[in-house]
Amino acid sequence: MQTTQTLPSDSSTRKYLKCEAVSDASHRSSVALLDSDLTMFINCKLSVLMLVLILGGQVYAGKIFGGNEVVPHSRPYMVLLRKVMSDGSIGHCGGFLLSEDFVMTAAHCQAKSYTVLLGVHNVNNKNEKIQQIAVEQAFPHKDYNNSSYINDVMLLKMSSKATFNDNVKTITLASGDQGALPKSCRISGWGRKDRNIDNMSSKLREVGVTLINDEKCTKGNMYCSEGENGPGEGDSGGPLVCDQKAYGLVSHNRVENHTKVYMYTKIPDYKDWINITQHNGKFSYM
Repeated sequence: MQTTQTLPSDSSTRKYLKCEAVSDASHRSSVALLDSDLTMFINCKLSVLMLVLILGGQVYAGKIFGGNEVVPHSRPYMVLLRKVMSDGSIGHCGGFLLSEDFVMTAAHCQAKSYTVLLGVHNVNNKNEKIQQIAVEQAFPHKDYNNSSYINDVMLLKMSSKATFNDNVKTITLASGDQGALPKSCRISGWGRKDRNIDNMSSKLREVGVTLINDEKCTKGNMYCSEGENGPGEGDSGGPLVCDQKAYGLVSHNRVENHTKVYMYTKIPDYKDWINITQHNGKFSYM
């Protein structure tokens, strides 16, 4: 029997997950969703169960569980995306720099407005020379499905061009995998690093993942990894990097036979869409 799970990618959704007699309500209920631990629901309000049913068991991916802090600024393509939701709440996603004026992230990271943060390692370090650029226009894939997460990819056009330096650079997109799964893969992000701590990590972290053969992933234009270490809340939209190239981006996860399976949108399958969207976006305001 297969259970598909997702994790809300920002506080605007998690705020509805409230449990009684639990000090960190939104986190504890999220952990229950991820670990399929029914005992965590005993003290939860009925609304939690209703929300699970409404979500259809789907959970957004987002937190680096396991892994380590990266060498500062050794991943200069990484983007911290600050989102303002329609209700005014603030959320975060990951992303990466595609060109001097475009960022790639996940379509499920859509929001009312965005600010792109470049050159970040430690969000609490006021001495870092961070570039903050507003997003002029968002281009979610027109066929994105928020139930199945098919076509979970989005480009963001920034209102001004990024200034390239040692801490701010693009990453090459993979053009294909020649029918073989990429090796030496890792994911990076500022998502939560511990299931017992609700706050995002202040420092950029990463963890290695091993891709698996999975028919459901192949049919859905996805790559998959499995195990305890992987992405989660706050890491959505960040890149899956293999052999120094971006092969995928963090999408969602599911639990199958008590094992977590993490899903990544397969970038090579969207190269034509990416090129067309960038071309059209450059001229959309001219």
